[in-house]
Amino acid sequence: MYIGLDLGTSGLKGIVIDDAQTICAEATAPLRVNRPQPGWSEQAPQDWLAGAEAVFSSLAAQTDLSAVRAIGLSGQMHGATLLDAQDKVLRPCILWNDTRAAAEAEEMDRNPIFRSRTGNIVFPGFTAPKLAWVRRWEPEIFAKVAKVLLPKDYLRLWLSSEHVAEMSDAAGTSWLDVGARAWSDDLLAATGLQRAQMPHLVEGSKASGMLCRDLAARFGMRGDVVIAGGGGDNAASAIGVGVVRGGEAFVSLGTSGVLFAASDAYQPDPASAVHSFCHAVPKTWHQMGVILAASDALSWFGRVLGAAPADMTSGLGPLQAPSSTLFLPYLGGERTPHNDAVIRASFLNLDHSTDHIAMTRAVMEGVTYAVRDSFDALTSTGTKIDRLLAVGGGSKSDYWVQAIATILGLPIELPVAGDFGGAFGAARLAMMATGAKVSDVAYAPKIARVIEPVPGLTDEFMKGLSAYRAAYQALKGLGGSAAG
Repeated sequence: MYIGLDLGTSGLKGIVIDDAQTICAEATAPLRVNRPQPGWSEQAPQDWLAGAEAVFSSLAAQTDLSAVRAIGLSGQMHGATLLDAQDKVLRPCILWNDTRAAAEAEEMDRNPIFRSRTGNIVFPGFTAPKLAWVRRWEPEIFAKVAKVLLPKDYLRLWLSSEHVAEMSDAAGTSWLDVGARAWSDDLLAATGLQRAQMPHLVEGSKASGMLCRDLAARFGMRGDVVIAGGGGDNAASAIGVGVVRGGEAFVSLGTSGVLFAASDAYQPDPASAVHSFCHAVPKTWHQMGVILAASDALSWFGRVLGAAPADMTSGLGPLQAPSSTLFLPYLGGERTPHNDAVIRASFLNLDHSTDHIAMTRAVMEGVTYAVRDSFDALTSTGTKIDRLLAVGGGSKSDYWVQAIATILGLPIELPVAGDFGGAFGAARLAMMATGAKVSDVAYAPKIARVIEPVPGLTDEFMKGLSAYRAAYQALKGLGGSAAG
């Protein structure tokens, strides 16, 4: 048996699978995001450990964990967890969707060494500019930093007492030489840090340490449980849906939106705002277009209306051409293709006839246009997408998936019911860490159905896309400051 843990933004999920990859148990612990100032997003690492305690207790109550051989980790990327020499947390973790370090990121990005070594723009949400912000605004804390860990790797520290990161997550820090798959001393020095403050690096499919004996005893596990390297949430999700080879891709409509394409080679193009990262398996990379608010945009609008997103989308009927009502889903800025931490969400072209249904469709269409922006950015680098799957909570809406299929001109495959997210991918990586081959473990799921584009609506969606892009150009720079 194998455990997969996925440390998300809104919750920590754990699953247990057997050798046939059947899910034997699952549990979730909710997590809360704190937003003390506009543009800020933080969590207390202690809450992750409390969540892990609850998840392990629930899993142990559902099934005998004595057969567990390995644990894999998946997690939200880019977060800055700062520890002192005694591994004490120095401040709340600054999360991936925090934009306070916009000025620091811009300053770092002007130094050409960052793009040349990392293959990426220095985005405000990445880890390195967060440390630059702490150095500037919280110097007394910066002076005490002995280790910088990504969120899931703080969970790993609790599990194994080891300071370890893996390639796919480390690639989102702006400190990793992504082509060489190693920390860059030059990039660290540019932010006032040293290699000694970084965790040791392993591949996601390899062992990173062993489960502490006291935790093993507490939850009924044996004393030789391996902790796999794991993966950043999107890389782990790719492992979960079998996207590990060039030409394979998936679109995720989760809290954030991701268009993820695997690559057999490292092919960066920072100017496109495409993320070029290491994959969670050796000698493989991936590219991502990232939308900061996907299903999160619909959830936000649901909170405004006092309605559940599922109820808002269930009665939409067949796909319709977009109306003139526009929604720009930039609730916390945007990454691909804009790298804009300041832009904020907007409704446009509202009139007396606009109702909640029209606005719901506009929210979904806005995210659809953002997916097309990411698609164009990825394909402009030479990336080919031959096969596209849809995952995440938003993929339960046929209306939404068909809108995306239509604007991309590609059929989209929906897997059979099941969990193919980060926790499942992490469990697969746990299997690999005990000797299983990638090809034997990370296979594609069975496909339940295929959502085809509606060719008769393509032109209308492309017109909507043009209006969407023009609206961004008109509105950019009007948002409030993202920095603190």
